[in-house]
Amino acid sequence: MKKSGPGMLIAAAFIGPGTVATCLGAGVSFGYSLLWALLLSIIITIVLQEISGRIGLTSTRPIPAILESMIPGKYAGKALIGLILLAIVLGNSAYEAGNIAGGTLGLEALFGSGAVAYYPFIVILLAGIILWMGSYKLLERIFTALVLIMSMSFILTALLVRPDLSALFAGLFYPKVTGDTIMTVMALIGTTVVPYNLFLYPALVRQRWEGAGNLSAMRRDIIGSVLIGGIVSMAILVTGAGTGMQQMESVLDMAKSLSPIYGTAATVAIGVGLLAAGLTSSITAPLAAAYVIQQSFGWAPDNRSWKFRLAWGGVLLIGLLSLTLNIRPLEVIFLAQVANALLLPLVAFLFWRMASDKQLLGEFRSSRTGVIAGLIIVILVGLLALRTLYRIFVS
Repeated sequence: MKKSGPGMLIAAAFIGPGTVATCLGAGVSFGYSLLWALLLSIIITIVLQEISGRIGLTSTRPIPAILESMIPGKYAGKALIGLILLAIVLGNSAYEAGNIAGGTLGLEALFGSGAVAYYPFIVILLAGIILWMGSYKLLERIFTALVLIMSMSFILTALLVRPDLSALFAGLFYPKVTGDTIMTVMALIGTTVVPYNLFLYPALVRQRWEGAGNLSAMRRDIIGSVLIGGIVSMAILVTGAGTGMQQMESVLDMAKSLSPIYGTAATVAIGVGLLAAGLTSSITAPLAAAYVIQQSFGWAPDNRSWKFRLAWGGVLLIGLLSLTLNIRPLEVIFLAQVANALLLPLVAFLFWRMASDKQLLGEFRSSRTGVIAGLIIVILVGLLALRTLYRIFVS
């Protein structure tokens, strides 16, 4: 606990109900064959989040201001920031409904459906109280505990289904992309490599550490945290693959399918994991949106200011209101993750440019190896995005 850092908030942010639903769905539909996509996602996340953390420690300027200065033209930079701001705020608002719904499903799995109408308000109340306190240290401790709870819950569930190890390793190290799997591959990448986390982490890093002397601590923090999050995502996919289900309408279907074989242990494990995932993501989505708004408009970095609270409160409220609409949450989450992955090539390119900018980072800019690795990632996610667009508009 004492050695944890803001990386745990990043891990918690991408292990939300959307990740649970998408990874379970991938396992149910395609078995272990898409584990490689999660492995790729982990590598991309570590590379990009390390860049964002390095910028946070070695530059005093917020990310939006740096991006705006990189774009030539008086209005082009502002237009780019406006586009990113709109995408993140609207995307996080859309995700928030799924986050609250995920926490609600967790409570339903644990306590039954008798008081299900009140569960969303319990999740909102808990998230609102933690956000209102505005304490970074409190957030770090809560998220470290919740990530550990999620890890134990989902890894236990994966062990219960006794996965086929030969098929598991084949899916992990032999990548295959087909017309049927490309959308799910992009959703798996989009649910792990979350663009808003690239704006959230630098802000959190500045609250945790001061100066470039802490680069090694930051790197240990983000690599360890993302690896934990990636292992949890893989455990969820393995659970979906190991159950033998043919289709899944709700995450609770998974708990119901496991209960006859493994009893209440499976239901409790999935319920606890879902509740933790829903609660953490219900906090990080509005928090990240508020940070991006704060940085884009040049507000003072005060988590207790009325403007900052209004920003995250608006996202919470939109999420709660969205639950009253007759929308299938799994489909909305899936499409939002595909949209995330399509936005990723632009965001990855911009962060790659910043990481290799000598004027911005000086001696802390990326090495030649880092520049090449970043470029490979930009090209790779770009090709995947193009193939996805082809699938959407041509096939």
